[in-house]
Amino acid sequence: MTGGSPLIVGNWKMNGTQSTLSELDAIEAEGAHRRVKVVICPPATLIATAAAVAKEIEIGAQDCHAGNGVAFTGKLSPAMLFDAGARWVIVGHSECRACAGETDDTVREKAERALEAGLAVIVCVGEPKEARDRGRENAVVLSQLTASIPTLAGAALTIAYEPIWAIGTGMTPTSTQIEHMHALIRRALIDLYGAAGQSLPILYGGSANGSNAAQLLSIAGVGGLLVGGASLSAESFLPIVQAAAARREQQLCSVTSRRIKNEIN
Repeated sequence: MTGGSPLIVGNWKMNGTQSTLSELDAIEAEGAHRRVKVVICPPATLIATAAAVAKEIEIGAQDCHAGNGVAFTGKLSPAMLFDAGARWVIVGHSECRACAGETDDTVREKAERALEAGLAVIVCVGEPKEARDRGRENAVVLSQLTASIPTLAGAALTIAYEPIWAIGTGMTPTSTQIEHMHALIRRALIDLYGAAGQSLPILYGGSANGSNAAQLLSIAGVGGLLVGGASLSAESFLPIVQAAAARREQQLCSVTSRRIKNEIN
């Protein structure tokens, strides 16, 4: 995990009604979220209400349309989402790429328009199982990354590595595989953005849950988690937030110990 506070993002996908928003109250009541950054991305129908209900948790959107002021029936522009109360948006999610035929160019355009509207952007990249089986996971992820992210970096950009074969399957890559991919993405960000690429968060997404969160967050380069099904209830989501908070405390204690040791020496 990087030096900053971990980022835990819950993507509710096509789940949630008004009654579900009580889960936000339960998450905030526990208090662990104060030591990490927590973002919940409910369906678009709940964004405005969720933004009004949430006191400290930030609210995001699951997707957006690149058009602004153009007549696309049923689509939502970044400006509309910001007006509704969203402060984050996920773009390039594997389901959008696979099922909606979304291209890297489309993802990049969405990201650019979202940043212009004031939204923090999470750009998703990840390989299908066939690519990993053929040893092409590096090439696939790097191709997606370089073509999907905005030309200019900013503090409001986050990358999420989500191997498609691990999403909702209960399967996760090995720690070595995750560390390797996050290091690969980090090097690419530095190549593309220079020093600014060093500080952009890189999340892991793919069957993250309360049982494996601590282990995932301990992997070098993992700056947080993009959580799917386990984010739908406070009962399953809070252990993830608590694991992130504990990891942050360990990190801060380690920094303090090193500083004291340096002062003594």
